[in-house]
Amino acid sequence: MLMPLIDDQTPVVHLAHLDHLWFQITGTLCNLTCRHCFISCSPHNNNFGFIPRDEVEKALVKSVSLGVKEYYYTGGEPFLHPDLVYLVCRTLELGPVTILTNATILRDDWLQRLARAEAESPYSLEFRVSLDGYDAITNDAVRGAGTFARTLRGLRRLIDHGFLPIVTVTHVDETLSAEQLYYRFVAMLQEQGYDRPRVKILPLLRLGAEVQRTRSYLPQERVTKEMLENFELDHLLCRHARVVTDRGVYVCPILLEAADARLGDDLTSSLSSFALRYQACYTCYLYGTICANTSSQQRDL
Repeated sequence: MLMPLIDDQTPVVHLAHLDHLWFQITGTLCNLTCRHCFISCSPHNNNFGFIPRDEVEKALVKSVSLGVKEYYYTGGEPFLHPDLVYLVCRTLELGPVTILTNATILRDDWLQRLARAEAESPYSLEFRVSLDGYDAITNDAVRGAGTFARTLRGLRRLIDHGFLPIVTVTHVDETLSAEQLYYRFVAMLQEQGYDRPRVKILPLLRLGAEVQRTRSYLPQERVTKEMLENFELDHLLCRHARVVTDRGVYVCPILLEAADARLGDDLTSSLSSFALRYQACYTCYLYGTICANTSSQQRDL
């Protein structure tokens, strides 16, 4: 359980508008057990479970009246959910959709349906594919044996179906700069036939499994009221997003293990302000909306 920092230096962020709606569609259940996962997802982590299809559809209906502009499906591994493809096709009727996946369990019939749905929609469908090393040695040390080859097969499958996935790389190798890491991934992906690769470098979140791999946050790594003076608050995800889970609506996908990050039973009751009392908020302060598709550390060639 995450422990909050409580004092009079803790700033509060008000929701400006609910622009982005996330679904933690498979909770903390994943087919992989990654050593840096900030919510320690695995095949055995049942802290959060699958969201029933009808609950997702209720939230989608409500999202229209709230003016939501964009939708994200995450987990765990979203493609473990038996209704994911149906729900994404349904969501493409309402707005742009992003699926965050490790791409290791994709099927051609799923991708064919999704490609048709995107072609028939005025909105785009994005895939964010997690890959944390530019070769099997660096990746599999963090994500598990054989995952590098499996993820590359998934990337090829996505490309073959007409998608241009965003390869999302957590900066687990701190001996390299973000720029060095970026160009190593670009070179590797081009060698694999992805001519104009899209790469997003993510900072480490020192939560969950990452605490055991390296370290937790230091005491000084926190956000204060003074730090938010003249700061562009729209860089923070909690300013314009909420995440639906099987246990209610939370402020963001990063703070699922924080009890007071649960803001309500449904979207209507989740629109309140949030105090940045957790040290993970410091990472968002430094790097911006790291959960969104674009950031200061993403480049498209």
